[in-house]
Amino acid sequence: MSATAPYAGPSPTRRPVAAAALLAALVSLVFGLLLAGAGPASAHAALTGSDPRDGAVVDTAPKEVTLSFSEAIAVGDDSIRVLDPSGKRADTDAEPRDLSEGGTVRYGVALHSGLPDGTYTVAWKAISADSHPISGAFTFSVGAPSETTVALPSQEAGGGPVGGVYDIARYAAYGGFVLLVGGSAFVLVCWQRGATALPMQRLVVRGWLTLTAATLVMLLLRHPYTGSGKFADAFDLAGLQSALDTEPGAALVSRLLLLGAAALFIAVLFGTYARREDEREKKDLTFGLAVGGGVIAAGIAATWAMSEHASTGIQPSIAMPVDVLHLLAVAAWLGGLASLLVALYRTPDIGSAAVRRFSTVAFGSVVVLAATGIYQSWRQVGSWSALTGTRYGQLLILKVALIAVLLAVAWFSRRWTGLLTDPAVASSGTEEADPVTEVTEQEDAPADVDPERAAQLARQRAAVTATKKKRIRDADPERSGLRRSVLTEAVVAVVLLAVTTTLTSTEPGRTEEEAAGAATAATAPAAGGPVSLSMPFDTGGQNGKGTVRIDINPGCSGSHNLHVWIDGSDGKPMDVPELKLALTLESKDIGPLPVVPDRLAEGHWWASGMQIPMAGDWKIDVTVRTSDIDQVTIDKNVKIG
Repeated sequence: MSATAPYAGPSPTRRPVAAAALLAALVSLVFGLLLAGAGPASAHAALTGSDPRDGAVVDTAPKEVTLSFSEAIAVGDDSIRVLDPSGKRADTDAEPRDLSEGGTVRYGVALHSGLPDGTYTVAWKAISADSHPISGAFTFSVGAPSETTVALPSQEAGGGPVGGVYDIARYAAYGGFVLLVGGSAFVLVCWQRGATALPMQRLVVRGWLTLTAATLVMLLLRHPYTGSGKFADAFDLAGLQSALDTEPGAALVSRLLLLGAAALFIAVLFGTYARREDEREKKDLTFGLAVGGGVIAAGIAATWAMSEHASTGIQPSIAMPVDVLHLLAVAAWLGGLASLLVALYRTPDIGSAAVRRFSTVAFGSVVVLAATGIYQSWRQVGSWSALTGTRYGQLLILKVALIAVLLAVAWFSRRWTGLLTDPAVASSGTEEADPVTEVTEQEDAPADVDPERAAQLARQRAAVTATKKKRIRDADPERSGLRRSVLTEAVVAVVLLAVTTTLTSTEPGRTEEEAAGAATAATAPAAGGPVSLSMPFDTGGQNGKGTVRIDINPGCSGSHNLHVWIDGSDGKPMDVPELKLALTLESKDIGPLPVVPDRLAEGHWWASGMQIPMAGDWKIDVTVRTSDIDQVTIDKNVKIG
């Protein structure tokens, strides 16, 4: 619905121009503040370094392997595993040792003594402070690289069927929160008579049911989501206990307790409050429900703020309250919009005053969203390069664009609101039948009339009356225009909510750039010019054609940075489920040396510290998988050194 003040008539031409100018100024301010500098901020933890480095070749076996991260993480048994060339465990610690000091987050495991030469694989998994699981793997060699039989799972942490269901529950939880809070606020603030409307009751109750069910699913799946990835482990009591001991688990339990209080709020709102007729008593009850409901809504919103992006990085004491305000504003706007849509389509008597009151609420919500969104964008992105070169930044641009579209559609809704009139009572020589009067008349009917038949007739006449009211309402062109406009707003709002939910599970652009920069800084490349090559591929499946472009810098023996880009047949960046490389120096019988690059952005992968032990004519094998069954391996020789 309109995000502007109540409208009193057709808008002068200068008003849409002023609104467009205001919107442009807000968008410019958002992206302008992204350029402001700030201290380091993190959300998803990222591996920033290791000892030995990825791809390193050391003369003697190290006593331990250490990993450094961009932020605090939670680890458990087998969070870091070191496997020898035959796939056996080479480390001695079941649980990694915390070696952090100062501002450096570092964990390590000790290795067995007397390890033989060959290539060792380090596989790690952890949970970021923002509740998201992360994982990865790399290799190093003792003496000289060798073949390895280690087969690591291709599924990322938090992926697979369990991850899919968990993500669906996350989307449903946000949707349920919006309907519960926004629908309740709409009834209390904009349309108090709506408390007696069955469609409004159903909307709010369904929001509560959706949020409660989604929270239960997330709590049960928390352990397999961050661990084994198996649905059967959802009922592992030990695993459930371990999940409850974490901040995300505590947040989910707190949300369930608050939803119990929300159930009581709903019962009063659509029970006692709906039946209350005394205006003074109803006013007092409205105030009490508004205060109590506001506390419950803020508490539920805080369960997200305390366990996701806002709880980590810089200024968490400011970021968490700001995140709560942001979520409440989203619920008031989008949930109220859904309520208005239901009221316009399913109830015959919502008046223009209620629509105008929601217009004021929507305007206030947009102001809060703009202020809190600017702060969140600055905190999570921080630079133009991160805005345009990372998935988080690109999703943020899409979100701002959707808000702009939503405001544009809302302006049309605002115009229809100004023309809206309250439904008139039908009159065609006689008044419409009153269902209550009809029932009374049936009760006074002669005793020989079947009471059951009389009640049936009363219900039929009531249905006819409701149909007449609906026909009169639908014949109002202003009301029909408003319904169409609000429906368009609701469609855009659903897409906006989906993008917003995706942002909460995407690594922020600032963090992604900082992790890449730290990893690059940890590598001291030798002098030499870069090597570039291009290799077309075709996996044989749908959308299976493309080109792999590889840059190796420097182009000599030693430690290297590797960049891989994949372009689709249309020349645009192309993401694939799996990308692997291997280097072989056949003349010296060295290799294949495996390389598993990390994804930086859509169609762009990167590996730091890749070791090429000597100069020569190296063969590069690239394996590209575009679906579960479509895969191809291509190769090309390149001169190194």
